[in-house]
Amino acid sequence: MKRCWLKAMFVLLAFWARPAAAQLPAGGGDSDRELIRQLLERVQRLEAEVRELKAQRAVPSPVAAELVAPAAAPAPQAAQAPAPASQGTMSMMDAFAHGSPAMSFRGFSDVSFHATDQRGTTNSFALGQFNLFITSRLSERLGVLAEAVLEADQQNAFGFELERLLLQYSASDRFNVSVGRYHTAIGWYNTAYHHSTWMQTAVGRPLFLEFEDKGGILPVHNVGISVNGSIPSGNLGLHYVAEIGNGRTSRSALDEPVQNVVDENNGKSVNFGLSARPDRLSGFQAGFSVYHDRLTPAGLPNVDETIMAAHAVYQTSNFEWLNEGVVVRDAINGTGRVMHTPAFYSQLSRRFGPVRPYFRYQYVNAPDGNPVYPDVRLLYGPSLGIRYDFSDFAAFKIQYDRTDRRGQGGVNGVTTQLSFAF
Repeated sequence: MKRCWLKAMFVLLAFWARPAAAQLPAGGGDSDRELIRQLLERVQRLEAEVRELKAQRAVPSPVAAELVAPAAAPAPQAAQAPAPASQGTMSMMDAFAHGSPAMSFRGFSDVSFHATDQRGTTNSFALGQFNLFITSRLSERLGVLAEAVLEADQQNAFGFELERLLLQYSASDRFNVSVGRYHTAIGWYNTAYHHSTWMQTAVGRPLFLEFEDKGGILPVHNVGISVNGSIPSGNLGLHYVAEIGNGRTSRSALDEPVQNVVDENNGKSVNFGLSARPDRLSGFQAGFSVYHDRLTPAGLPNVDETIMAAHAVYQTSNFEWLNEGVVVRDAINGTGRVMHTPAFYSQLSRRFGPVRPYFRYQYVNAPDGNPVYPDVRLLYGPSLGIRYDFSDFAAFKIQYDRTDRRGQGGVNGVTTQLSFAF
C-alpha cells in the first residue's frame, strides 16, 4: 500500500513539476516567456522533492518490512497479463506514460480598495480577476495557450470568460501563426500585458487601453488568425504582425463587444504592425500598426474605422519608459463626416530594490456626437503611485489618479491593490 501511494504521488508530482518553459506554446509572447522564467525557480524546488521521493522508493520502509516479515510467503502463481482497458480508452496514468499532452497552470489575481470623490460612486473593496493562464505543448512546433478569467461585474455577479484561446504553430522565428481568440496587436501594451495586474507596474491599464467592457475605445480582443515573426534585417531587429478577424461589435452597452461566434457583417477586421528592436539598444522597441474594420451600428449609417498606433518603449528590469499613442478615424458612410479620436499615455518608473515609484500621464479626446464613443468625450490627467514587491510573487500598490473631464468636474481617486501570482 505504501509503495502504491508513493508511486502515485511521484507520478503526479513529476507531471506537475515539468519545467514551465517546456510547456510554453510555440510563438508565445515575450511577457509569457518572462512569466515562465520567473516561475522556474519554484519548479526547480519541486524537482528536488521528486528526486528525494524517487530515492525513498528505492529503499523499502523499515516499518513496511516489519509488517510483511511475519507473514508466510505466498505460493508462486503464474504471471498474469494486466486486464486490458476498454477499447478506445486509457487511464490517466497510461496517457501520461504514452506522452499525451499535459497542461500547465499559472494563476493570478488581486484585491483592491478604491476611494473617489466622484458623485454617484461608493468607496469599495473589490475582488479582481481570477485569472488562470494555461499552456500545453502538443508537439515540437504545436501548442495551445489559454487565459480563463472569473470576474464580478458592477452588479456583484460573477461571470466566466475565455479571454484568450489559441492554437499556435511555429515553423521558425520568421513565421508563427495563432488561430483563435487573441489580444489584438495594436501598439505595444496590449500584447505585452494581458489580464494579470501582478505583471503590470501600475494598478491598471492606461485609459484608452482599458478592456472593451470597461469603457475602452480599442478592439482589445479579436477572434481570427494572427501571424508574426522576424524579418531579416541584421542589427535592426525588425518584426512583423498581420491579423484578420471578426473585429468588434458596434459600441453598445447591450452588446457583447467581442464577436466570438457571429460577425455582425461580412467584412473582416485587418491589422498590420511593424516594430524594431535594435541589438545595440537592449530593452528599446519602437513600431507602428494600422487596423481597419467596418462597423454597422443599428439604426445608424455604417462606419469605416481605422486605428493608427505608434509606440516607443525602453524597458529593463530596473527602469521603464513607456510611450504610446493612437488616432482612431471614424468615417460615417453617406454623410461625409469624419471624426478623429486621439489618445496617448506616457509612463515612467524606476526600481529601487523592492520599491518601484511610477508616474503616468494619459489623454483621450473623443469628439462630441461621435456615434461609436458617445460616452467617452475628453479624459486626461496624471497618475502617481508606488509598487512594493514584498514577495517574489506578491506586490502592494498605492496609486493616486486625477482625471479631468470635458463639461464635468475633475475626479480624484486613490486605489490600493494587493496583486499576486500562484
